[in-house]
Amino acid sequence: MTRNDNDKNSGATPENGVSRRDAFKCAGVVAGVAAVGAAGGFAPGALIKTASAHAGDGDKPIRLGFQVHRTGIGAAYGKWYERTTNAAVELINSHGGIGGRPIELVIEDDGTDPKRGAEVVEKFALQHEVDFIFGTLFSHVVNGSAPRAGELKTPYFVVSEGYHVASGSLNRYTFQPGITDVRSQIKGISSWVLNNLGKNVAMIYPDYAFGYNHRDFFGAALTANGGTVTASLAIPPTESSYTKYFAKIPSNTDLIYHVMVGPGVLTFVKEMGEHFGSNRPELFGFMDSLEAVDMASPGLDYLEGSYFWEAMPRYAASQDTIGANFFRAAVGCDANGASLNDPKDVATYSHMFGCWETLFAIKQAVEDSGYRDRTPKDKEALIETLENTRWYNEGIEHPQGHKAFNGKLHQCFGSQYISKVVNQKLKLVHTTSIEDGLYEPEADYTKMSL
Repeated sequence: MTRNDNDKNSGATPENGVSRRDAFKCAGVVAGVAAVGAAGGFAPGALIKTASAHAGDGDKPIRLGFQVHRTGIGAAYGKWYERTTNAAVELINSHGGIGGRPIELVIEDDGTDPKRGAEVVEKFALQHEVDFIFGTLFSHVVNGSAPRAGELKTPYFVVSEGYHVASGSLNRYTFQPGITDVRSQIKGISSWVLNNLGKNVAMIYPDYAFGYNHRDFFGAALTANGGTVTASLAIPPTESSYTKYFAKIPSNTDLIYHVMVGPGVLTFVKEMGEHFGSNRPELFGFMDSLEAVDMASPGLDYLEGSYFWEAMPRYAASQDTIGANFFRAAVGCDANGASLNDPKDVATYSHMFGCWETLFAIKQAVEDSGYRDRTPKDKEALIETLENTRWYNEGIEHPQGHKAFNGKLHQCFGSQYISKVVNQKLKLVHTTSIEDGLYEPEADYTKMSL
């Protein structure tokens, strides 16, 4: 059940192929054979609950406000966040909804703009009267929106990566249960990167909060491992030429650590090739640079032999599990991480799974807490239930992998993937453990008032 207040005629149905509908049909069979582990234990999968926890609620829907970046610099992500969200909602509703109640999705575009994001949050809470809000990705929009959700006492689930949630800088109503944060990602991969690729590192990152997280956390990891930052270069999101930045990288640099977000990646790679030629340093990038971009695009051949962080492997050959295969079919992607209907339409595969997993985390919290309505008592029960959650099992509900959840930080922790560009595809070469990405908490949301 989807309601789209920005475009009532859009249909809001995710792009899909025959295999996606087949995937939904087989969900019950797959779930029935998936093993369920005790909280904190490792197990190959998790059941999708089909029994109604609160049959007395009848067909009254759970209203979810989906804050999506349909326009602005996050539009490429927003498109796939929406397709993924609609696929998850269709699956959940086809298996009894949440506690026997269907999800009604209310969609608003925030334009990837923090001011508009806060306005969308207010509209969801006061006009649409949603139960929860979720979906925000870009860090500046999260930081602009989450405070208003806290003021309105509306549970707010972000699908971002910045350290903003786990840092304790937001509020008790804001959670990130479906995707890991930059600090954990960097801690997980840094030892492998520095031990294998070099320790004299030039860092290139976007000139806003997400980029500063990379600068600060990878810089700290570099120092802790005896390395040196040879250059720290912040790139404005509106930049269209990068040669002047490459000219600032010293000749003793072993490794360029790059995080580019936005439409300029092809220009970035082309100009990097023109500047360094065959005598380039090693390259390690975050897949944010090439989300929604075909690895075989003309001009990207310079990346051959370089390395990337992935949150969830784009290519099916790198992650052959029940949950990952089911998810790929459900969101309508082929083995290369592109749309089944258009191989040039490449998914934002290292991020969009977070929408799917967040919806299942919401489902679990609602059913476990006994949440029924938007009353303070029910909201408090939901929040406290989430804060006492410790584990999500890998499987259909959580296809990216097992996740630990820290209720004090409102943040999940999972495995990270390092892939190498081989023949213009990504080949998995290293998977971190959850423990690799754990860090000492600096906050405790549970001490905040509700």
